[in-house]
Amino acid sequence: MFSRVLVASRGEIALRIIRACKELGVQTVCVYSEADAGALYLSLADHRICIGPPEASQSYLNIPHIIAAAEVADADAIHPGYGFLAEVAQFAEVCRDCHIAFIGPPVETLQALGNKAAARQLAKKCSIPIVPGSDGPVDNDEQARETARAVGFPVMIKAARGGGGRGMRRANNEIALMNHLNVARAEAEAAFGNPAVYIEKVIERARHVEVQILADQFGRVVQLGERDCSLQRRHQKLVEESPCPVITPRLRRRLGDDAVRLATAAKYQCAGTVEFLVDPDGSHYFIEMNSRIQVEHPVTEMVTGIDILKEQISVASGKRLSFKQEDVKPQGAAIECRINAEDPEAGFKPCPGLITRLFWPGGPGVRVDSHAYAGYRIPPNYDSLIGKLIVHRKTREEARLCMRRALEEIVIEGVKTTVPLYLEVFGHSAFVSGKVDTSFIENLEREH
Repeated sequence: MFSRVLVASRGEIALRIIRACKELGVQTVCVYSEADAGALYLSLADHRICIGPPEASQSYLNIPHIIAAAEVADADAIHPGYGFLAEVAQFAEVCRDCHIAFIGPPVETLQALGNKAAARQLAKKCSIPIVPGSDGPVDNDEQARETARAVGFPVMIKAARGGGGRGMRRANNEIALMNHLNVARAEAEAAFGNPAVYIEKVIERARHVEVQILADQFGRVVQLGERDCSLQRRHQKLVEESPCPVITPRLRRRLGDDAVRLATAAKYQCAGTVEFLVDPDGSHYFIEMNSRIQVEHPVTEMVTGIDILKEQISVASGKRLSFKQEDVKPQGAAIECRINAEDPEAGFKPCPGLITRLFWPGGPGVRVDSHAYAGYRIPPNYDSLIGKLIVHRKTREEARLCMRRALEEIVIEGVKTTVPLYLEVFGHSAFVSGKVDTSFIENLEREH
């Protein structure tokens, strides 16, 4: 096991990593920017090192500063959390060259799966269905036009090195396709340093379903069941649940088998998520693999009882997974809401600022992962996530009612949050019946 892990992230995931390390008997070094100097979770780390000003490019994305902090603190591993450098192969390669363990997949795996177009081709080789689209990045406008005509409009333009909804544009016709191509390329270049984009057909009324996997260095790959992440806005997830309320046992097995087959083919190690779209007739299509811990991992932890963070750290240190596939027996239903400092009534405008009063809910089946507190000033420099509310009960309906009760208990003053939106969602007849898809939130906005 590692002796000291440097946490190269911030916010609630940094706190989550610190807690997992403490339970493993591992010391932690937490890096932070000047904007996060007052974060209370820093006091829980064994060591704290400021790595730069508020701008992420000069702090949390600054590889030389993070490596220097790891060397000064004598850390033998770095956990990147999610976002920032979590899926950057160059960062993992620098860690390897400096003889610092990277808590994530090997460099070669990150390089292969980081290119979404290449990941599609790997899935195709594994006989896993993929969304109809280009065989790889489209090199020019004419190739994009030909691909779109072949698969049929509407289509989605996606950044080959992308994620988190950036570099993505929907085109309903050729005029829109030509208008959006250069915008998507520019976004991809700015966000990922690579302008390459590929084309996929839009699957209408689809559900977004992903499978959590864990893999060790000895060839064991285990899947922990699926999460439904269909409630999202502009490709940013808001609500996640497990199990998916509408898929059949047969489809559940196929999704799990496909996830394991892809991870095995990629020689995957550590925690990861294989993502699919499921259309209304039950057909499923691979879309990408996220080579990191996911924001929504607590949903799976609640239904399986497996601490994914601790397993991730352990296997990165060279240990075997502590369980086998047959040991995974999900129980009950779990739901997670991302509590963002955003105003849903103003187009989800970010609302940084001072939290003047804060009360988190509790009670049976309720979990809160958050770094926020009364007196905490949310900086404007980063993602607006201030906490995650997770509930776990025996049935989905019990979980839904528990979530509504927990949301009603939340008190956050000083900033706007997404809590009012969720109260509406969990009382909506479509959510109650489980009949939602990836357009649900945006349709709800239009109703207003």
